[in-house]
Amino acid sequence: MRKLHPASVAVRSVSRSVNTGLLFFVVGIVASPGSAGANLLGVGGMVLVGILVGIVYEFAYYERFRYELTADTFDVTSGVLARRDREVPLRRIQNVDVRQNVLVRALGLAAVHVETAGGGQTEVTLQYVGEGEARRLRRRLLNGSVDADELDSDADSAADRVDIGDEEELLFAMQPRELAVLSSFTIDPGASLLGGIALSFASGFDPGTLIPFGLLEDLPGTGLFALAWAVLLFLLAAWIVSAALTFNRYYGFRLTRVDDELYYERGLLQRYSGTIPLDKVQTLTIAESVPFRWFGYGSLAVETAGYAPGQAGARGTESAIPLAGRDRVLALARSIEPFGDLDFERPPRRARERYAVRYLVVVAIVVAAGYLVSTVTSLGGYWYALALLTVVVPIAAHLKWSSRGYRFDDRLLLTRTGFWRRTTKVVPYYRVQAVVHTQTVFQRRRRLANVTADTASSASFFGRAGTAYDVDADHGLEMQAHIETRLQERLRARDRDRSSGNWFRTVSGDDEDTSSTESS
Repeated sequence: MRKLHPASVAVRSVSRSVNTGLLFFVVGIVASPGSAGANLLGVGGMVLVGILVGIVYEFAYYERFRYELTADTFDVTSGVLARRDREVPLRRIQNVDVRQNVLVRALGLAAVHVETAGGGQTEVTLQYVGEGEARRLRRRLLNGSVDADELDSDADSAADRVDIGDEEELLFAMQPRELAVLSSFTIDPGASLLGGIALSFASGFDPGTLIPFGLLEDLPGTGLFALAWAVLLFLLAAWIVSAALTFNRYYGFRLTRVDDELYYERGLLQRYSGTIPLDKVQTLTIAESVPFRWFGYGSLAVETAGYAPGQAGARGTESAIPLAGRDRVLALARSIEPFGDLDFERPPRRARERYAVRYLVVVAIVVAAGYLVSTVTSLGGYWYALALLTVVVPIAAHLKWSSRGYRFDDRLLLTRTGFWRRTTKVVPYYRVQAVVHTQTVFQRRRRLANVTADTASSASFFGRAGTAYDVDADHGLEMQAHIETRLQERLRARDRDRSSGNWFRTVSGDDEDTSSTESS
């Protein structure tokens, strides 16, 4: 059985020593004699003991950690105080990702995280192995099985560090201009909190110091100008933080292919790489947000079955292209799941009336809130001006209606929704787990319904399944039956085609005839 890289002891000892040193520091403070304060010599000694304990523990962890790749399983033995033996069947392995921070990358190490189907957390973590070993493990673990000859070759330490770089086909590499545009216009959810914290430190926790030229002395709460200035500074800080986070996350993004798997790498401070097995793809999502759409940009995300690590809040979904020209995005999407033109059938016109009524209700609530604010505070004396928002209601209703639609392809269901962030879902029939026909109280009054094609992707649990919104209720039932029929047909066709192995089409932009797949 193999061991971790020897340098992993030093890397792991850094973080372990900090934790144990801090723990022993607290113990030293509590245990220090006398009432005049802590005995510095005693506390320092306790911290040193804590650091030594951390180093000794990590050395013992290294000595007792073993792993082995057999023909059918990935075996791991670990534990310092309590032993743990795990046998992970290769067929259950869903994802293998490799992570490197700055220190680890400088030492030529990498952490390997192995996820299994149906798991909500990492099944096995190897901290740390050599970069070549990490790439070899990722490749072998995702192959599902290893033959005897391959195992024999793995036994040769000099030969088994295979470098698969020559076998990779580069599909996409993010250009500096694309990264700059993505960083400038992407809003990171955590940026607002970090921006507020940065603003607080910059002002020395005194918001009044942020007012220029002493125009106002008693910020906040002295009028609309002070409030608007505070909001502007907050948005500016959040934007700067968001741009920095996005730049760090997608720096050096590249997508490659080896056989029927996609490999991606990204990150500046924390280098992250993972896999997208094409045979586990559930749904493709093409997103075109404003203003990216106005400049001809889009993104492509791939939803796979089970848990996709590395992106908090986006489990089950991984970016195949964070941002690129629309033609490049469509070319890669069609190479994974071939589909035709993106012309959609829109919902009935009465759906647009429903949206207008909904927005009118929202405007009424906003006007009422403005009235309440004006009566209990000194802010805003022209609350009724908010009623001018009714002017944009017909426009908003039309844009929402025109942004929604669906389309049946021979092999796929395509759905579209969203104006500010237009998303197009590509759902293969053979991936559909259930077809759901739903109606709210308000939809029933307008004889409308939603038809959702659920897949095995965990993204479906977060309301991101392919859905045809506000279709005619009767037609929705026909759609449901049609999808179920096509599902059975595609399953039978895939059983016949399973031995062909012609899954992936190169990103040449050629719109290959789907019939070739049907007949292969």
